[in-house]
Amino acid sequence: MIDPKLLRQDFAATSEKLKLSRNFSLADSSYFELEAQRKAQQSQVQHLQSQRNELSKHIGQAKAQGKDCTAELAQAQQLAEQLTIEQQQLETVLGEQAQWLLTVPNLPHESVPPGQNEQQNVELRRWKEPPNFEFTPQDHIVLGQALGLNFERATAMSGARFVVLQQQLAKLHRALTQFMLDIHTQEHGYLEQYVPYIVESKALIGTGQLPKFAEDQFKIAGERDLYLIPTAEVSLTNLVREQILEWDSLPLRLVSHTPCFRSEAGSYGKDTRGMIRQHQFDKVELVQITAPEASYAALEALTGHAETILQRLELPYRVMALCQGDLGFSAAKTYDLEVWLPGQQNYREISSCSNTEAFQARRMHTRFKRPASKKNELVHTINGSGLAVGRTLVAVLENHQDALGQIHIPKALQPYMNYQTLLKPIPNHH
Repeated sequence: MIDPKLLRQDFAATSEKLKLSRNFSLADSSYFELEAQRKAQQSQVQHLQSQRNELSKHIGQAKAQGKDCTAELAQAQQLAEQLTIEQQQLETVLGEQAQWLLTVPNLPHESVPPGQNEQQNVELRRWKEPPNFEFTPQDHIVLGQALGLNFERATAMSGARFVVLQQQLAKLHRALTQFMLDIHTQEHGYLEQYVPYIVESKALIGTGQLPKFAEDQFKIAGERDLYLIPTAEVSLTNLVREQILEWDSLPLRLVSHTPCFRSEAGSYGKDTRGMIRQHQFDKVELVQITAPEASYAALEALTGHAETILQRLELPYRVMALCQGDLGFSAAKTYDLEVWLPGQQNYREISSCSNTEAFQARRMHTRFKRPASKKNELVHTINGSGLAVGRTLVAVLENHQDALGQIHIPKALQPYMNYQTLLKPIPNHH
């Protein structure tokens, strides 16, 4: 959540920033009403505490003089009971205010370009030119049907937006995952984690998926408060929930491979064909936990780590700086990596790398102890895909195809495929 002090100290400026950058109106919210209640309630609690302190002092002096304090003690008891009631009411108002704050998006960093939608995102750089085929390239759906891609069997058991990868494509999917994990752990200094795929709502609140994106989550039926994770970012970032981290432990670099589950509630009609937008997909996720002054250097580094995977796989891509209006709810700044897909003749997102600053840490109560001041401060959290495995598989199929429908496996990946160099169509495959 954003810092509540920003609202109390300079509401007008904060409100204007949110309106201009996020099209989020504080004026339409219940902030003023809740803040007025909080101030009145806090004032009442402080008044009663002051009365209690004065009375306690008076009783102490009277007892020292041997006076009867029966009436004063009864009054003190009555004050204590009233104070308890008022403190409970203050806690209720603070709770309502905290719930309201959960609906407010993060403020963009000053370096984020202005703009209202993805058309106004800014291209920063490109790597490798798209391949120039001497034939009409096929998309991954046509290529995949001859290689072991099966949507029919998946749909029969699970419905739309699921896939079965058979034989060599299942092997390629596994090889890509292992390749990514090895690069990030052996070269980039990430610590591999195996994490839960099922979390309680407090974990999703901590990283910003709840309450705003409730309809995008798969909630597990039953009495327990449980959800399937939409990304390993949730599990990895919540590893430091409600902790005070030692200075020497920072920066933390964590990586995990997990399935991800998304209802895609807001994407009706988008990418209904193929593997681009699935309810279940795998991802290798990168998370960094840093001190505030190190977080933007960490965002650049993490983005570079994701780029390394694309470069090793010889996949053309571009890096986009998202404009203010296209930023995710929790992000202060985001770079999207978009890979070239010859079958679509377009660049498509394959990784989103974001610095959330203290937005998630404030929700999770995660701090670190700074040695110089001995004070506890909020950490900054950075996350990104390194990469989405299914979309990477799609990019490998489409960019490394030949006129016979064969796929030439990139050299960096061949050790993970028993030094196989080609994926060939399976005879009589349906």
